[in-house]
Amino acid sequence: MIGTVLVLGGGGFSVLDEASPIDDYLLRLTGKDDSKVCFVPTASGDADPYIERFLNAFQDRAQTSVLSLFCHDPWGYADPTMLLTQDIVYVGGGSTANLLAVWRLHGLPDILQAAAANGTILAGISAGMNCWFDASSTDSYGSLAPLLDGLGFLPGSACPHYLEEPERRDNYLGWVASGALPSGYAVDQHTALLFRDGRFVEAVSELGDHPAYRVERGPSGAVETELPVRLLAS
Repeated sequence: MIGTVLVLGGGGFSVLDEASPIDDYLLRLTGKDDSKVCFVPTASGDADPYIERFLNAFQDRAQTSVLSLFCHDPWGYADPTMLLTQDIVYVGGGSTANLLAVWRLHGLPDILQAAAANGTILAGISAGMNCWFDASSTDSYGSLAPLLDGLGFLPGSACPHYLEEPERRDNYLGWVASGALPSGYAVDQHTALLFRDGRFVEAVSELGDHPAYRVERGPSGAVETELPVRLLAS
């Protein structure tokens, strides 16, 4: 795909009570002083507390909006083509499988691809990381499982919460080793990966000791290569 994507393994405004350095980094990527940022909380069923966290985190720092596909008050239903006018589309966490199903019913994949090609930055946390890849590790069905139904904006597979949540690492390594998931990227809480035009650019973190990895299938199992991570100033 053509465009910029920032994916978080966890963290950002959804976890931190203070300003998130990753969110500051995301805003700087636009090159604007008053960016338009739309939150898409589909994966959480448009949970009101999650929306409030977003609004509180970005108030006075950006022009905020929310795309509610569940028609929650006070947002109602907006034409998803509104995403074409945004500087950033920020996708929240929750169920990756439900997010993908609802988005396809509302035509978001084509809209998001067009927005990215026109300069809109796509970003997301957890499920909002998974959705952009070909495949991912998800707990959308209860237990962790491979999901081979991503949007394919980014090649390969994704695994958020890599060290934070039990069994994430072992399961992901096993799935890549067996071919159940293609090679990809594993990202811990508070760390993000930046991609441009489908190519990895850099890894950044808002807290120390939260790594990111490139995980590839090798002849004797999965090969885990730690990526350099740049610690952002708080």
